[in-house]
Amino acid sequence: MINLELPKKLRASANQAHQVAQEIFRPISRKYDLGEHDYPVELDTMAAMVEGLADSGTQKIGGAAGGRSESSESDVHATELLGNTNGGNMSALLNALETSWGDVGLMLSIPYQGLGNAAIAAVATDEQLKRFGKVWAAMAITEPSFGSDSAAVTTTAVRDGDEWVLNGEKIFVTAGQRATHIVVWATVDKNLGRAAIKSFVVPRDAPGLSVARLEHKLGIKASDTAVLLLQDCRIPADNILGSPEVNVEKGFAGVMQTFDNTRPLVAAMAVGVARAALEELRAILKDAGIEPSYDIPPNNQPAAAAEFLRMEADYESAYLLSLRAAWMADNKKPNSLEASMSKAKAGRTGTDVTLKAVELAGSIGYSQRTLLEKWGRDSKILDIFEGTQQIQQLIVARRVLGKTSAELK
Repeated sequence: MINLELPKKLRASANQAHQVAQEIFRPISRKYDLGEHDYPVELDTMAAMVEGLADSGTQKIGGAAGGRSESSESDVHATELLGNTNGGNMSALLNALETSWGDVGLMLSIPYQGLGNAAIAAVATDEQLKRFGKVWAAMAITEPSFGSDSAAVTTTAVRDGDEWVLNGEKIFVTAGQRATHIVVWATVDKNLGRAAIKSFVVPRDAPGLSVARLEHKLGIKASDTAVLLLQDCRIPADNILGSPEVNVEKGFAGVMQTFDNTRPLVAAMAVGVARAALEELRAILKDAGIEPSYDIPPNNQPAAAAEFLRMEADYESAYLLSLRAAWMADNKKPNSLEASMSKAKAGRTGTDVTLKAVELAGSIGYSQRTLLEKWGRDSKILDIFEGTQQIQQLIVARRVLGKTSAELK
């Protein structure tokens, strides 16, 4: 029998994150949507609380720092008996979902919980995990010459004695100005193609690293999105994540493993925003005398009620796909297919649900009287970054059909 209920330890962590979303994020959500690029000072308290929870061994509030699971002795024993475990990835996913229910832009702005932290957790050595365990790391992949084709990286990293010298331009870097470190994707040898692409941890104060500008955006305005310039930027030689050796046979798999951890997290963000919109829409429909029924066929209910039931079903499927992808990561199972499936489904569901909620709510939905219109704007990026909807479908097709990237483009 399959039990889809969350275990007690994960429920406690998710409830804690929900309280943060409800008591801290929701009250200031509109404030920082209108005050784009203003630093959310309220999150300074969050930073201290998150660090205290991490030091005490309690699960983190934020969601973006998921990665390796550190199981207790009892968890290991349970794994031996039952064959599975829930750990860091599942906890991070649930926390991302709950905090995004409050405000996804603020969630992405929680200090020391950047998307780059997930990259560090995914591919760093044990020594690097200790060294970079308490940094706030942004992720810098996209460049002006490409978007979703991560293999097209042109930023270079050249070894010079005990240092790497990085040159290039990175765009759309979430938390690019505020983070203490940047995880930069760069090639160590353009002649070797994608196999030579590595990720490097670049400190904020590294010589040669600068912020060119901050972008004005459709949504997630509480989060800073930066353009970064690397001009003869020097970092220590051991700041390359994982092995510096270029393995042509393994190819791009090392750095791409990062996405297997982060895509389910972004899916959870979309699920959290979708749930927020569904809850708000249900209340608005109820005030209008429309209450969706689970006992009557949708075609025998008002059109708005039928639409609500359809969207709720999509929400549930996106939620379960996201849980599956995170569970597989915790159990060391290859989850590239499932990570892309969850990201594709949740990204599409998030935009569909939020925009349909705006439509069904009428003038209330389009106004700023509620957060519905904001969620409609916020949700779009969740279908774009960490790989667009089209890229996710392409990855799923390759995995299902057994095709390589060269065979199916």
